[in-house]
Amino acid sequence: MSSDFDKMVDQLQQKILNDLKKVYSKEVIELFQHPKNIGEIKGAEGYGKFTGPCGDTMEIFLRVRDNKIHDTKFMTDGCGTTLACGSTVTSLTKGKSIPEAMHITSNDILNKLGGLPEADVHCSVLAVNALKKAIRNYLAEGKDSWKRFYKVR
Repeated sequence: MSSDFDKMVDQLQQKILNDLKKVYSKEVIELFQHPKNIGEIKGAEGYGKFTGPCGDTMEIFLRVRDNKIHDTKFMTDGCGTTLACGSTVTSLTKGKSIPEAMHITSNDILNKLGGLPEADVHCSVLAVNALKKAIRNYLAEGKDSWKRFYKVR
């Protein structure tokens, strides 16, 4: 009985994956199955939180060293596409100076992911808006921005 159930689950998972491949790029599927840079940075120098019109929220944490973004992570309560966009924006950000990171756009994320369906483009905007809030927080608060983050949470 268990073997039949396992086969059914495997077949269902394969069908779902095949359906996803019709809509999403290989990069998007990989990142929502295995997101990168997910988590918090304790003592982050920059923190941004943004909720999009769909209700998904993304938080971005920045660690800055020698005027470059040394590390960045994200958290979200969003869908698989939001996970892929959060993974991508944080990957694009690492190693960049603050001015370079401020110029990252939704189109940069879309290009890196190989595009998204129109209904999911807002996820890339969500990621960029959270990044820009984190950068603004870093610029406004400097090295003590993490204190405000932990007081609010």
